[in-house]
Amino acid sequence: MPLVIRQFVARNPLRRFAGLMACLLTCLVVAAGLGLSGTPARADAVDDALALIASPKFPDIEKGVTELAASGAPEAATVIEALGDGRLMVDAGSKTLFVKAPDGALTDARTGAAVADAPSGLKAVRVNNRVRRAVDAAVGMLTLMSPDPAKRLAAADAVFKSRDEAALPAIEAALAKETDPGIRTVLEQAHAVLILNDPQANAEARSAAVASIVARGDQDALSILDAAKAGASPADAAAIDAGIRAIQNKQQIAAVFQNVWYGLSLGSVLLLAAIGLAITFGVMGIINMAHGEMVMLGAYTTFVVQEVCRAYAPDMIGLSLPVAIPLAFVVTGAVGVLIERTVIRHLYGRPLETLLATWGISLILQQAVRSLFGPTNRQVDAPSYMSGAFEVAGVTITYGRMWIVVFAIAVFFGLLTLLKSTSFGLKMRAVTQNRKMAASMGIRTPMVDTMAFAMGSGIAGIAGVALSQIDNVSPNLGQGYIVDSFMVVVFGGVGNLWGTLVSALTLGVANKLLEPYAGAVLGKILILVLLILFIQKKPRGLFALKGRAIEA
Repeated sequence: MPLVIRQFVARNPLRRFAGLMACLLTCLVVAAGLGLSGTPARADAVDDALALIASPKFPDIEKGVTELAASGAPEAATVIEALGDGRLMVDAGSKTLFVKAPDGALTDARTGAAVADAPSGLKAVRVNNRVRRAVDAAVGMLTLMSPDPAKRLAAADAVFKSRDEAALPAIEAALAKETDPGIRTVLEQAHAVLILNDPQANAEARSAAVASIVARGDQDALSILDAAKAGASPADAAAIDAGIRAIQNKQQIAAVFQNVWYGLSLGSVLLLAAIGLAITFGVMGIINMAHGEMVMLGAYTTFVVQEVCRAYAPDMIGLSLPVAIPLAFVVTGAVGVLIERTVIRHLYGRPLETLLATWGISLILQQAVRSLFGPTNRQVDAPSYMSGAFEVAGVTITYGRMWIVVFAIAVFFGLLTLLKSTSFGLKMRAVTQNRKMAASMGIRTPMVDTMAFAMGSGIAGIAGVALSQIDNVSPNLGQGYIVDSFMVVVFGGVGNLWGTLVSALTLGVANKLLEPYAGAVLGKILILVLLILFIQKKPRGLFALKGRAIEA
């Protein structure tokens, strides 16, 4: 209150109330004036930003995006998102901006009103890499305060990658309010990037920023440190070099574990493909070159089931894969029974003849599938629970591969339980170890042979269900796995399931660990050479079965 008014009120207490009311009225008028003057100022800022975005020059567009995001206008998010999606249109003559909806409808970018008669010749506002980075940073600024945690996390990550210094106030404001530990970590990393790019930041803050970025440890962090090293001081450059080495060491270790995971997933696929062959080869002593076609038939069964669900029960398309598993087992098992009864039964004891006969059967089955489904690849869609990926300690794990590994282990232990805990399993093990003695004990060895061949073929069909999720479903699908399946069976020990498991996982991991150094083709050749040398030393594999007939 001015001195004159205070004296006037003090001299005349009766007028004190009137003086106070006059002061209050003056404050209200001033506040109202400031509020009224602020609205046009913000409106002018929005108009200026939109005018810059309508410019044909990329630097103006980039500046306009930043100013529009800083204005906090309600229409800012809509306009910037439309620009990033290629839906922001401009009239070259009037420099008016329009937002194009996915259905083609146009709205005025400034007012949000629908536009019935849009001018002709509208063109999308052009963007380049710098504008895209500005858009990402602007979207991050606008969503950092979102009530949705997922949006806040995505916004913080967008600011981290864009490195836009204009987002620093928004990042600091978001840090002051954020309570989620995971989101707060990403916000701190984004803040560290902005501090590292700020030439006025002190040495302590820059050192802490480098440590925060190094803690992230991914490729984005590595590229940020590489870019910051160019203009860094000697002290900062030393810290950045140390951080880069730490990230590279971490990535090398993660790459090794990533290859081990790839090897385990490949080994699980080989296990599924070879476990049925281990049964037929071990029990019956035949070389089944049509085993790969059993895998192929299982994959096509999955395709047929999915197409039927898509045509008659589209709401249940996610259940097509679980339904295909027992159907593939039944279909390929029935084909196996047919092959064993008509061809294999007459060739026992003659492995070379069975090799030639089953190779001919494989050609027949391939041509039959080509005639029914055509020679082109067929697409089998992955259900929602097998889509996507997650990361553990720098190792990316896809849900599809993870479920295949789990499925392979479940099939293995299910088959092991069948062989160890059932009457059929006991008979099959007896036939495997000594066929003549088993026959003399009253076991119907021909029936055991038929059921064993059917079970091996059925398991191959189940493998085809899994392979349909990671490989092309085509008539040649099985050809890519037949050689590897025989390698697994021979290396692990003919007829030994534990040997098949160890062999499949060992070959899968060894193959993937050799690929970065020798390449895919040369790595497989090296594995084959090492396997030949091993078989020269141990002809019966890692885990040889025991039995009088086998010993003989």
